[in-house]
Amino acid sequence: AMAFAIASGVSPEKGIFTAIVGGLIISVLSGSRYQIGGPTGAFVVIILGVVNRHGFEGLVAATLLAGVFLIIFGLLRVGTYIKYIPYPVTTGFTAGIGFLIFTTQVKDFFGMTIPNMRMDIMGRWVDYFKHLLAFSPYALAIGIGTIVLILIIRKTYPKIPAQFVAVGLGCLVVYLFNLHHVETIGSKFGGIPAVLPHFVWPKAYLYTFRAVLPDSVTIAFLAAIESLLCAVVADGMTGDKHHSNTELIAQGAGNIGSALFGGIPATGAIARTATSIKAGARSPLAGVVHALVLILFVACFAPVASYIPLASLAAVLIVVSWDMSELHMFIRMFKAPKSDLAVLLLTFLLTVFADLTVAVQFGMLLATVLFMKRMSDVTKVGRKTALLSDPEILEDDVDPDSTAKRSIPKGVEVYEINGPFFFGMADKFNDELMRSDLVPSVLIIRMRHVPAIDATGIFALESFVTRAKKRGMTVMLCEVSRLPKAFLRKMGFYNIVGKENILDNLDDALVRANKLRVLKND
Repeated sequence: AMAFAIASGVSPEKGIFTAIVGGLIISVLSGSRYQIGGPTGAFVVIILGVVNRHGFEGLVAATLLAGVFLIIFGLLRVGTYIKYIPYPVTTGFTAGIGFLIFTTQVKDFFGMTIPNMRMDIMGRWVDYFKHLLAFSPYALAIGIGTIVLILIIRKTYPKIPAQFVAVGLGCLVVYLFNLHHVETIGSKFGGIPAVLPHFVWPKAYLYTFRAVLPDSVTIAFLAAIESLLCAVVADGMTGDKHHSNTELIAQGAGNIGSALFGGIPATGAIARTATSIKAGARSPLAGVVHALVLILFVACFAPVASYIPLASLAAVLIVVSWDMSELHMFIRMFKAPKSDLAVLLLTFLLTVFADLTVAVQFGMLLATVLFMKRMSDVTKVGRKTALLSDPEILEDDVDPDSTAKRSIPKGVEVYEINGPFFFGMADKFNDELMRSDLVPSVLIIRMRHVPAIDATGIFALESFVTRAKKRGMTVMLCEVSRLPKAFLRKMGFYNIVGKENILDNLDDALVRANKLRVLKND
């Protein structure tokens, strides 16, 4: 918690206050029995940006707004839909956040002395290379030792909280060897005050809320994703089942409570939740104990925290950044379809070089556009009135309900749509049906394999029916599924095509088409 707070540009005790207040509220109200809440790595970059632009009061305003948004998300049952966020988007921005966290920790990990270091990503790396030799071998040794110890404990004693032990030993080394030249929490922040979280009325004004609105939406979005992902992980470890919308309301309440008691944004912490379950957690009481132990730490052991080396905390965050990046999955995505890879790389690059909010927005936009393109590609419109020797008709022989097994009257054409009829399909539909030189008396559109239709698809059908009437054709629809049929009725399509021209099956449509053809000939 202290490491995340420091990386976010605030004092270390604010991270502890977040874990106490936010964690307590989240555990008690959570839709998951095992959720442990507090500050996490996903927020580091966003919080740092808000603090740099608007100060800590701006962060309080953003956290309060994010809490309100999360409660609204829960009440509107948005939690049911968050699971539909494409995997390349989440992988791209989490990998980007991981890289940014790593970038912010290089200075403390190496114990570098860099005056007036730039804050942008490129500027930081330029400064790092310029001051490559201005590092502390003691800080670097402590940082490397912390990482090695974390990895060893994780592998050999997974039930022991590796970060806690590793940082504790780093603290002990600094104290025993009196390493004054290694920067610590005490030397940088003056230690951690032995003060428990207390209510602080926010001083943010209306213009501050307006200024931080985009950041608050991003915080709420990330809190929702990470908390629900954490709940899914907990379900997998315990066999339990969480309630996603209740979880979002709990996250909202936790963030509001954290902001009012001097904390920063909070969410479900996957590492802490998994550790809690492995240690024997069985109910939300584990989260309450988690908060009480932290209160005990602040009340009794705050002076000891002054000796914690920043290199150890940087090492913890470097491990966190590695875990977040999921490099093996990132590399694996290069074997995915090019569209998914494009979404992944765009989201990652925008997260690193632009802004997380922009990255998520553009990633979702590109993913949506590509999804619509895929739906358009898999949806087919085909003429089913053809010679029996036609290869496509021969393939239909395995289908007992195929058009090929019907006797099609002369002057009648049957077309079939296969797949969702969304707006990406509208142009393909019109092109396919209007490019034919044939002008039949009756054209039947079979829709037995159309599970869904949207407004653009309906308007495309209406446009075709209108043009077909001008050419002297009668258009009929048959075997329309329940949901598309309901939308067609609501949108008034029945009035255009005629209720009598929407039939339940192809055989009825062919009988009616034959009657209409005979009447026209007479």
